[in-house]
Amino acid sequence: MADTGGSGSSVPRKRADARRNEKTLLDAAAAAFVSSGVDAPVRDIAARAGVGVGTIYRHFPTRADLIVAVYRHQVEACAEAGPALLADSKTPHAALTRWINLFVDFLVTKHGLAEALQSGDPTFEALHSYFLDRLVPVCTQLLDAAAAAGEIRPDMEAYELLRGVGNLCIGAGNTPRYDARRMVELLIAGLRRH
Repeated sequence: MADTGGSGSSVPRKRADARRNEKTLLDAAAAAFVSSGVDAPVRDIAARAGVGVGTIYRHFPTRADLIVAVYRHQVEACAEAGPALLADSKTPHAALTRWINLFVDFLVTKHGLAEALQSGDPTFEALHSYFLDRLVPVCTQLLDAAAAAGEIRPDMEAYELLRGVGNLCIGAGNTPRYDARRMVELLIAGLRRH
């Protein structure tokens, strides 16, 4: 019988060790994607994770499944960081700045993901909506807190900010003289009330 964890769901919950193992695989795949792109050899990912290639395929039967899982894992980490940063930072603006830096890290490490998303593979279809559904509310919460504290202009929309940051990060991997993080810092500084 499946453990529903009291949620009323019939989906079995993963054991803690299984969740840790999956996190290790996803972190290893993410690191491989940063250094080699989404076409990184599965044997390299397995070596980073300290597992056999079969273990990767057992969890993620196709490369598309692995890419989607890594992407979702990183989106979740970014989404979960927002409220934690808001609780732990001295000011809402400091939390917003730290969260945007995490978002920049997320964006500039997606070598080859844009091409994969445009590949026509149906596995990738829902990722953009998932990304927006998870991150726009977090960014809205941070912006609202900073605006309520009088630290930033109150007229910034989360979607516009995320889109602007994304556009500033587009060329980060192609031009060594281009510093996306510096450009994003200027954008965030421009939100401040003067």
